[in-house]
Order: sequence, then structure tokens, then C-alpha cells
Amino acid sequence: MALAYIGLGSNLGRSIEGQVKNSRAQLDQALDTLSSHDHISLNKLSNFYQTPAIGPGSQPDYINAVALLETQLEPLQLLDALQAIENHQGRVRTVRWGARTLDLDILLYDELVEDSERLCLPHPRMHERGFVLAPLSDIAPGLCLPNGEKIDQLLANCSMQGIVKI
Repeated sequence: MALAYIGLGSNLGRSIEGQVKNSRAQLDQALDTLSSHDHISLNKLSNFYQTPAIGPGSQPDYINAVALLETQLEPLQLLDALQAIENHQGRVRTVRWGARTLDLDILLYDELVEDSERLCLPHPRMHERGFVLAPLSDIAPGLCLPNGEKIDQLLANCSMQGIVKI
């Protein structure tokens, strides 16, 4: 079994059968789906954070969190499973860093370092994003990246402007 840290984010709700699901509900639904997967166990979940959007145009704030999973899936199989959940929840990929119903990113997968067309591990920008480091620190403050950098030290050097624990 592998350990994988997954970043979760949403800044768009959607209406399903007359019921509106806000960003937090989108994350809750994704976590329920992950928990019910035959080859994934949800081990830990961070606090939720409200964070300003990074990207084009005016966008609503995001709700972000990080989950620690234990999985039998290989990295690309896990990526496929995460993208299937995103698609099921209405994710549309039109504008890079645009608003989205759901974003599920593999941040770390064991100690694996990979740089392929489909997957870069560790996640290439996680070390500079407070909205990733703060929730990751909630569940693994002493965690080290494969290059030896410590999550708590990265967080101490990262801007937390506008990021609020909810």
C-alpha cells in the first residue's frame, strides 16, 4: 500500500436535480467518493481553508484541504481515479487556473519523484502555495519532501495572506 497526499479545492458550486452544492459540499462529495473506492482508504483529513483564487479574471474564493490516502493504485491509476471524480462532479478544463467545481491533485505519492507528461511528483508548485502547505501541515507537520525540504519550514516562508482556516 502506498501513501498519497491529495490536495482538494473548489470555488464553484453546481446545481444537481434542483439541489445546489456549494464548494464545501463539492469537497465533501469527493471525500465520500474517495472513501468508498475499493482501493483507497482515507486516513487523515486536514482542516478546511478559505483561500483567494489564483488565476485569470475575478473568481470566487476557494475552499481547500489535504487528505492522506492509503492506496493500492499505482500513481497513474490514482490520477485517473481522481480525474474521474472531478469529471463526475462537473469539472470542465477550459482555462488554466480558471474557476472549477473540483480540483484533486496528487501532491506526494510515497517518496516517488516523477516528471512525465501526465504526472509530476512531488506536485511542482506545492512548495510555494500556502493553501497547500497549511492543510498539509495540519496532518503531517514533520513531513519532508523527497529533496529533504520540511513542510513546516516551507510553510514558515510562504505567504498566508488571505488564507483563513474555517
